[in-house]
Amino acid sequence: MNADSLDGRLLFAIPKKGRLYEKCLSILAGADIQFRRHARLDVCLVLNHPIALVFLPASDIPSFVGKGNVDLGITGHDVIVESQMHEHVTEELRLGFGKCALQVQVPEAGSITTVEDLAGKRVVTSFEVLSGDYFGKLDDQLQLSGDKRTKIEYVGGSVEAACALGLADGIESGDTMRAAGLHAIATVLETEAVLIKSRVPKHEAHSNLITLLTNRIKGVVAASKYAICQYNIARDRLPSAIAITPGRRAPTISPLETDNWVAVSSMVEKKKLAQIMDDLVTIGAEDVLIFNLDNCRV
Repeated sequence: MNADSLDGRLLFAIPKKGRLYEKCLSILAGADIQFRRHARLDVCLVLNHPIALVFLPASDIPSFVGKGNVDLGITGHDVIVESQMHEHVTEELRLGFGKCALQVQVPEAGSITTVEDLAGKRVVTSFEVLSGDYFGKLDDQLQLSGDKRTKIEYVGGSVEAACALGLADGIESGDTMRAAGLHAIATVLETEAVLIKSRVPKHEAHSNLITLLTNRIKGVVAASKYAICQYNIARDRLPSAIAITPGRRAPTISPLETDNWVAVSSMVEKKKLAQIMDDLVTIGAEDVLIFNLDNCRV
């Protein structure tokens, strides 16, 4: 593959490994983005659209997208903020996976119980920018200055070992550290995977394709969160039924041959399915059926 083979193609950055990678492959399959990635190659051509996939470290994707080197990308919201590229990219869509809480954690057996107790001490983190902003604001609120301000130290890995080795009084991490004798005292940021594009795109010709991809991925994400609930209900109980299954916009209601009965079809959140079914039966709904959307393809 050479540079000429990428001419005219939309460049779409995908995390090359880690927990986001497999989820991204599933999203691409659901959006009917067909490709074959050869071993050890980080660029591959999509077979059914003028798109090239670029496999990059998740931490590099905000910069590549923000500077216009690639047109679209999937990465973590926390990575965007940490790389200070949030003013250069637009978060088109939150994808509902890769969710994580960036937390301040301290030894469970220690004397520090609040972030105010930790202010002015040593904090080890892999998120230097986020930690600096968070504790900088806290130090300002507590009117700490000079050597009394919180000291942020960067560690690329093994953050959980810092307290045990006496290198830090607290850490800031996205992982649960109970096995290391730590517990959370504050949450700095809630994050998840997001679809991003540059605020100043370099290739206006790709705008329609970006819209197409965004809408397809939006549909795949919705299919992972929702199911179709269908049931029959007496018309006089329809207002109660609609209150239980309002749908994303509105339910579909069709009259039945039986007098004063209707059939209802509505999208419902999967995490609420059991309670919704119970509530429908309680108000007299019959023939309640659930259809899973996970295997839907564009």
